[in-house]
Amino acid sequence: MTKIGIIKEGKIPKDRRVPLTPQQAKQLKENYNVEVVVQSSDIRCFTDDDYRNAGLSIVDSLDDCDIILGVKEVPIEKLIPNKTHFFFSHTIKKQDYNRDLLRAILEKNIKLIDWETLTNESGNRVIAFGRWAGIVGAYNGLWTFGKRYHLFNLRRANECFDYEDLKTEFKKINLPNIKIALTGGGRVTKGAMEVLLGAGISQVTPHDYLTERFDEPVFTQLNSRDYNKRKDGGEFLRNEFYKNPELYEGDFLKYTRVTDILIACAFWDPAAPVLFHREDIIKDDFDIKVIADITCDIEGSIPSTKKPSTIDDPIYDYNPSDDEIEQPLTDEGNITVMAVDNLPCELPRDASQSFGDQFLENVVEHLLGKDDKGIINRATITEGGALTEKYGYLQDYVDGK
Repeated sequence: MTKIGIIKEGKIPKDRRVPLTPQQAKQLKENYNVEVVVQSSDIRCFTDDDYRNAGLSIVDSLDDCDIILGVKEVPIEKLIPNKTHFFFSHTIKKQDYNRDLLRAILEKNIKLIDWETLTNESGNRVIAFGRWAGIVGAYNGLWTFGKRYHLFNLRRANECFDYEDLKTEFKKINLPNIKIALTGGGRVTKGAMEVLLGAGISQVTPHDYLTERFDEPVFTQLNSRDYNKRKDGGEFLRNEFYKNPELYEGDFLKYTRVTDILIACAFWDPAAPVLFHREDIIKDDFDIKVIADITCDIEGSIPSTKKPSTIDDPIYDYNPSDDEIEQPLTDEGNITVMAVDNLPCELPRDASQSFGDQFLENVVEHLLGKDDKGIINRATITEGGALTEKYGYLQDYVDGK
């Protein structure tokens, strides 16, 4: 019988999410005739007793498990050799800080399946926390604006029991007639839009956003075509833009002149144009005052995102004149940045429930049955002590080149 273990999250700062809730773990055990055990943890949003009450065994070690499920990167010393590990490895973009982790995975003969790389035949992800990153990120952006201008006091998202509890805060939000720009069109963006609409903020078209004045707060949702253009003046072609972004240049500055809050949700390819540069920020017509950077690409498409922030310390100020980070809310000439890089952790119960539902619906049958659609195969980064063919491009990264 296959034995599946839910690992105790070991990354710092701590993460309270789980890949499966107690009831979902029970469902997995009963529906697929597998053994499911849970490593004891004092940080989860669901307690050991919650899992015990669902009929699951609480254990100290997962050494005898075949498959180990987690959320964030497993600390190197906690990796279990010769097993199948599921977690977000943050290695597929050759992130420097996780090079040693991938090396250790190879040395320990671990089969690594990365949640981020689980896709269907069309290339779309089948499991993600994106909606919850958008929900918390947009809420944090409004919270930040309220703090900066002493407009209202909201509870932090992580102080709310769940999403339903967080929604009760919406009635406190009272904004002047500001404009909010939202980039992207996927799960993250849709989650952010839920919050903005729930807070009573009206959506307008990009054209009206740029050309009209409103007597109420409004937001617009921008797709790539709205703020990128071909260098040769030709027509914007979405598939071409994603395949050959170097053919395009940025056209976002027209929005910076009328925007008060930027909520950045769009995936950014380093080969693609940035939204703006530091030199643009110091110009008189740059109006953005708060940036909620849900993407949290450090020094990527948004120059003010100089470092991640944390749930405990969620905002900092960016001084564009000196290109430096300062204490938040200290100077009206600064931009206040919210760049928490683990936003779904602020609503761990909802985020975990959603994630586990996707696992049971889209992943488990391919893991425990026939992987006839290649979902598991496409997501397997390492196997047999080597990189799989699809991820062979990471070899120079592993070698330190």
